[in-house]
Amino acid sequence: MSDTPAADPGPPALRLASTGTLTHGLPVGEVLGVSTLAGARLIAGRSGLNRVVQRLNVMEVPDILAWVKPHELLLTTGYPLRGTPQPLAELVADLDERGLAALAIKPGRYLEQLPPEMIEQADRRGFPLILLPDDVGFDDILNQVLTDILNRQAAVLARTEEVHRALVQIVLGGGGLQEVVDEVAALLEVPVAVLDGDQRVLAGAGTPEQVQAMRAEAARAQHAFPGAGGAAGGAVNGCGRGAHLVVPVVAGGFDHGRIVAHSPGGALREADLGILERAATVAALVVTKQQAVAAVESKYRADYLRDILAGRAGDDDRVVAHCAGFGWDLDRPVMVVVAELDGRPGRGVEERAAQERLAAAWTTAARRHDPGAAVASFAHEVVAVVGADGDLGPGADALASGPVQAMVKEATAMFAEHVAVRRTFSTGVSRTVAAPAALPDAYEQALKAVRVGRQLHGEGARAHFDQLGVYRLLSLVSDPGELHAFVRETLGELAADDEAELVDLRRTLQVLLETNLNVAETARRLHFHYNTLRYRIGKLERMLGPFTEDAHLRLNLTLALHVLRMKGI
Repeated sequence: MSDTPAADPGPPALRLASTGTLTHGLPVGEVLGVSTLAGARLIAGRSGLNRVVQRLNVMEVPDILAWVKPHELLLTTGYPLRGTPQPLAELVADLDERGLAALAIKPGRYLEQLPPEMIEQADRRGFPLILLPDDVGFDDILNQVLTDILNRQAAVLARTEEVHRALVQIVLGGGGLQEVVDEVAALLEVPVAVLDGDQRVLAGAGTPEQVQAMRAEAARAQHAFPGAGGAAGGAVNGCGRGAHLVVPVVAGGFDHGRIVAHSPGGALREADLGILERAATVAALVVTKQQAVAAVESKYRADYLRDILAGRAGDDDRVVAHCAGFGWDLDRPVMVVVAELDGRPGRGVEERAAQERLAAAWTTAARRHDPGAAVASFAHEVVAVVGADGDLGPGADALASGPVQAMVKEATAMFAEHVAVRRTFSTGVSRTVAAPAALPDAYEQALKAVRVGRQLHGEGARAHFDQLGVYRLLSLVSDPGELHAFVRETLGELAADDEAELVDLRRTLQVLLETNLNVAETARRLHFHYNTLRYRIGKLERMLGPFTEDAHLRLNLTLALHVLRMKGI
């Protein structure tokens, strides 16, 4: 049993409510410090002195549970408890489960003493039990405590409004996230940081170690309170962690990240939550403005790069000078790289998010390995114009070494890390060109490389235009109808996919040509009997001609089969 004077409320701390946010009110320890409770004694539940009191209630009936609310200080003379069939220990448990702050009892006339099991239950749950002096009236307690609560809430509101006006003035004066964070950190006198949804620091005030601690806390809060946008508040005394507050930065229904305050010494107060919430609103405004400006700039850059790749941007000197204003260096040998999402293009939010992630991954990777690279996101692909390695000669493998390989690997890793639904992208690289005037041809080469590479190697393919071999020659035919006509004229019935028997015969022809008409090897690969394969060869020759004897016919058949593999290009 604990019989502790009320004058020592213990260390101040912030109380985390069941909703995941801090509440406005007075901790039980402060309530015990008001003058009307000068003679009150805390007899159990000392660890719950940080519970927040927002309202008061008087217990007049035994079945009080239907009338109580969270964060209440419940007052009673003990009259409703006399002769109640419910054990008082169970009453403590029920009140605690309903989120009450504390129970204050005036003993003597109706309740001589509290049973030990009730006190033990209160201590175990950290539920404060308070013995009131005989000479204090409930009306005096109600008036003074409610007045203090209202005064506290008014002071909190006044301060948060003042902070809000100061932060808005910063934004109206042209300040950004860093200025907002600096102001909040100065007001709270603790480190503060704004993080995006991937825990990247957008702005921070504090040492690198403190910022890292805030990143970890934001990640924990996002995991602990996913339904509330990762909002959390709380305090941890001891273990070297200190108090922290995490508030989501939300605007227009979009979650832009978190604003975090961290105090190793546990100096955060309940009122600081309101300041941080106002700061989150202002930060959302700044982020939204920055995104709007970035979107306009990005569209302008993408439109200009599209004009360059279409040959509509003017002469080389004009293009080079204009791109220099974007930080793009096109006055050097460059290559065009096209990264295209695999799978059927969609129109939903998920597809748009995947395209944005792809653009962000390529922009970051390109800037890291080639600061002068031009990167833009088009409708269904991301295009980068990057510097060519000086050692790369004609036919060299740009994807085997050099900056392009490093960019592809890094962009792939970043894209996979930040996309919730597993997606892949394919990459195509053009030949090296020496002047902007040649970029339209290089762009077409990269497009053909990415799409032919995907057809040949599947999703996630990486292909250089010079590695396409015969497919490179076939891709240079500008009229697809000409290729389709060549396939129909050369393969005849075997060009269609309608009948399984004809598709099977075409497969037999393909393996025969791949093995240079080696009947035994072809039969082994296809698991046919030798005589069955001889019969199939006879049937194929009746349909296509004597290809086993005519080398030119075999060449035509091989090319036609290659064109079929490029279907959809």
